[in-house]
Amino acid sequence: MKLFNHSLKIILPVLLLLLLTATAANAQDARLQFERLNGLETRAEEVVEVNIDGKLLDLAKRVMVKVDDPNAKKVGQAISGLKGIYVRVYNFKNENEYNVADVDTIRSQLNAPGWEKLANVRSKKNNQKIDVYTMFTGDVMSGVAVVLSESKSIALVNIIGPIDIDLLAELSGKLNIPKIEIEKDKE
Repeated sequence: MKLFNHSLKIILPVLLLLLLTATAANAQDARLQFERLNGLETRAEEVVEVNIDGKLLDLAKRVMVKVDDPNAKKVGQAISGLKGIYVRVYNFKNENEYNVADVDTIRSQLNAPGWEKLANVRSKKNNQKIDVYTMFTGDVMSGVAVVLSESKSIALVNIIGPIDIDLLAELSGKLNIPKIEIEKDKE
């Protein structure tokens, strides 16, 4: 019995650590690794980098909920579960000034389990490629990724955390949120 109790004291903390590690890893699955694009900064004429997470995102959520505007409060509710918003934009002076393989490293991350391709646009004009991916945890959207590449620019958006699509659709056309046409079920 002493051997069982001793083994239990060792095994339980190890199992708990493994469970916490797995949970933390699942929460970060929606985060794209933009570090692979760091070399583009030196070649790009213009670079935009936006990182909204942690305390800054918490502040934005608190402000949106406290504003005396019902639409702003709804935006605050829609983003209440977000963990981060990350944007990268690289504009180049000349066409094909970047290596397509750099962007393909991001697209390859979106082939990982959990990601589902929502939209795919290809145009020969400016060699435009647009990919939109979503990640779901159960029935809840836990991430969105947009990858846009053209002959002279690259744009990447990565949103991590649950997003209330119904609430955002309700706000479409307001607060500079584009109009979203979603057909609702008649119940």
